Amino acid sequence: MKVRRWASLILALTLAGTLLAACGESVSTQTNGSDSNSTAIAGELIVAGNGATVEALMKDEIFKKFNDKYPEVKLSYVSGVSTDIVAKVTAQQGSPQIDVAVIEGGEQEAGRAKGLWETLDSSQIPNMSKVDESLKVNENSGVTVNFTPMGISYNAKLVREKGLPVPESWNDLARPEMKGNITLTEMSSNFGRSATIMLAYANGGSEKDMTAGFDKLKTIAGYMPTFAKTAAQLQQNLQNHTSVYTAWTMARSVVQKDQGVELEFVIPQEGANIVPNVASLVKGAKHPEAAKAFIDFLLTEDVQILYATKLYYNTAVDVKLPEDTGKLLDFDKSKIVALDYEVISQKMKEWLDTFNKEVAPQVGKQ
Repeated sequence: MKVRRWASLILALTLAGTLLAACGESVSTQTNGSDSNSTAIAGELIVAGNGATVEALMKDEIFKKFNDKYPEVKLSYVSGVSTDIVAKVTAQQGSPQIDVAVIEGGEQEAGRAKGLWETLDSSQIPNMSKVDESLKVNENSGVTVNFTPMGISYNAKLVREKGLPVPESWNDLARPEMKGNITLTEMSSNFGRSATIMLAYANGGSEKDMTAGFDKLKTIAGYMPTFAKTAAQLQQNLQNHTSVYTAWTMARSVVQKDQGVELEFVIPQEGANIVPNVASLVKGAKHPEAAKAFIDFLLTEDVQILYATKLYYNTAVDVKLPEDTGKLLDFDKSKIVALDYEVISQKMKEWLDTFNKEVAPQVGKQ
């Protein structure tokens, strides 16, 4: 009997050990599986960026692809123009509601000067190392995810019908033929600001000396009934043929051409700046690890190709694009003027004052 009891006890202990070993093996398999890094990132990630087509691409495609890799992350999107996003992040300092901001370079620099962004490190965001050095962001306070050149867009059909000039210089925007045929955005918009800076360059100035640029802008103001306040208003003016010429980006021009407006885009002979879109991690963000993973994801080949084929942005990372897209987005890089965003950020208040006091009152007076 004693032998039987001992045998039963040994059998029970053996079974218990086997079960424990099996449980331990199960935990080990789950912890060390190939998807462990992806599933470890969870929480709600709030991304802020431009609306319209940019918002649609984010929600419909980029977010879905990101969730394929990181299914435990809940994604939300806050849309707005870059200046408004910077204002929101500024107001939320100390208790940020936004994790990642994808905004234009000038506004990103303004946010950097206010201390809104965390410093990014390629050891945590590996794809940063693939971004061209010329697109580097001040103090690694963000990373450029795409860009597009500024220039002059014009309706080729209306130019032919009205016998108007094909623009070759930024100074062509101040020709008398522009009266009733041009719309620019006001100085608070990146488009209006970039055009004014390039008008300064075309006349011996720069972002450090804007006198010549504002002089030309006063002339242009006289040819217009008003300055557009938003890109949407600018777009509407081009679509309903109340404007023949404007200054904005190649990406937006190609999008409008796709939608049936016979727009052509030129980089003037004096050159032009590029408009980078920069992803930044908000300082004190509630979900920093998910935010870093998302920023890194924006630099993957799949997302870079989406930016190029869907929104016509030039890629920040060297990827192989479809041949037709590559040709469409090709431009003379030697004509690009590298602007000093730190100077622009420092001068913006002064420029807005000059615009409101000296330029805006000239509207419609020519």
